[in-house]
Amino acid sequence: MANALLPFFLCILYSLFFADGIQLIIVNNCKESIWPGVLGTSGQPNPKDGGFHLYSGEEVVLEVAEGWSGRIWGRQGCCFEKQTGKRSCQTGDCAGLLHCQGIGGVPPATLVEMTLGTPKSALHYYDVSLVDGFNLPVSMVPVGGGVGCGVAACEADLNVCCPSALEIKRQGKVVGCKSACLAAKSDRYCCTGEFANPKSCKPTVFAHLFKAICPRAYSYAYDDSTALKTCRAPRYVITFCPPV
Repeated sequence: MANALLPFFLCILYSLFFADGIQLIIVNNCKESIWPGVLGTSGQPNPKDGGFHLYSGEEVVLEVAEGWSGRIWGRQGCCFEKQTGKRSCQTGDCAGLLHCQGIGGVPPATLVEMTLGTPKSALHYYDVSLVDGFNLPVSMVPVGGGVGCGVAACEADLNVCCPSALEIKRQGKVVGCKSACLAAKSDRYCCTGEFANPKSCKPTVFAHLFKAICPRAYSYAYDDSTALKTCRAPRYVITFCPPV
């Protein structure tokens, strides 16, 4: 009888342990392997030491505490050869490390950003951002959040229509698309300096292009009205290369 009840008690303990946490289900729907990177904001932990490998069709569940904030991005074309010392990713690289350990990804990279709520401030805020450019399609979909929860996403492959001036190529293939900020590195395009406010910082022609193709993603720094989503769900599915 004791052995029969063991799974039941384990389920109860599991539920109690994660009662105050949020599940982030990371899915690789791409045709090839990806290496998601995870970076908590200052003072926040980095789940799975900040990075891991996902085969095509594989998924991983991350458990994060309420109040966690950070970003997740996909790395592609990674090589971690210990014998030769060759370690890098074609896009989103974090100092050649499999586990990013607090290091952010090199742009251009599509970012999933979030600030999860607490008992005192219940709402979760999240978005998909192209402010640092694009490398992989991705979506963040709440599960069980109820009415009013939004989907943050850039489901299209912007590399296909990336202007030539913004292209990042590896072995003749476009693997990333720079943002105007990354390409020009000016205050006007980066919404910094005298342009660090919504009145003076306006979307560029490239931001308009990104927005037309991915209307549910940030196309520039002050794109809050249509890109920032809110919800209060117990879990979220983050899918790389989501079905269109």
